[in-house]
Amino acid sequence: MLSYSKAQKEVTKIRLASSLAADVLEMVTSYIKPSITTGELDAFCFMYITTIQKAIPASLGYYGFPKSICVSINEVVCHGIPKYNHIIKEGDIANIDVAVLKEGYYGDSSKMFYVGEAIYIYKELCIVTQECLYLAIRSIKPGIRLRTIGKTIQSYVEHKGYSVVKDFCGHGIGRKLHEDPHIPHYNTPDNGLILKEGMVFTIEPMVNAGERYVLVEEDGWSVKTKDHSLSAQYEHTILVTKDGCEIMSLRTEEPLSIYIHSI
Repeated sequence: MLSYSKAQKEVTKIRLASSLAADVLEMVTSYIKPSITTGELDAFCFMYITTIQKAIPASLGYYGFPKSICVSINEVVCHGIPKYNHIIKEGDIANIDVAVLKEGYYGDSSKMFYVGEAIYIYKELCIVTQECLYLAIRSIKPGIRLRTIGKTIQSYVEHKGYSVVKDFCGHGIGRKLHEDPHIPHYNTPDNGLILKEGMVFTIEPMVNAGERYVLVEEDGWSVKTKDHSLSAQYEHTILVTKDGCEIMSLRTEEPLSIYIHSI
């Protein structure tokens, strides 16, 4: 059975790319204000990645995706295409998803932003989504079944009265943006796959305030909730270590240590 573990030199480069993705999310925070367009946010990120980080925005041109980041507002679950005529408004929630290619390796991360004053029910959804990601991260260590990640997420989310999107999942990452194994965010058969030291993958639960069902818009990319309910997502790139895991895309504002010791 494949272990999917990376060599140390690969881990070093994925760590660099992941830290750059986190850096972009920190940089763009000050621009998230009412009346800015999603197209402007994309332009800021493109310039930062290419001129400051000397890296490549991995989303740009990926299977034809036309922009450098994904910006998903309110009922948009993922893959929202930034546009200069799309103005974000007071009270919106926005997910920004950033993938960076540096020295031949990828890093991937996303987070939710409140636009102006957060509406309580919007904020609660985001908090639950971030916490289910953190719970999954805390469960990671060598020797556990892959399905433990999804089981942990689904149990917490449904206990809180929300639903987990099942159409998309986390993924291995390295020389390619999306590699095996798939990382489901719900309890499902995993063919007996056991986590091993050196595995690198993303966990990126998408949580809906309503039902889990989604649909793809006419642009071929933007995914929305079928019932028009709100959706939220957080994502980190994770390395399985000898006694837990490393959050390779950790941001400075987060209340976690970069190293999680679970054994």
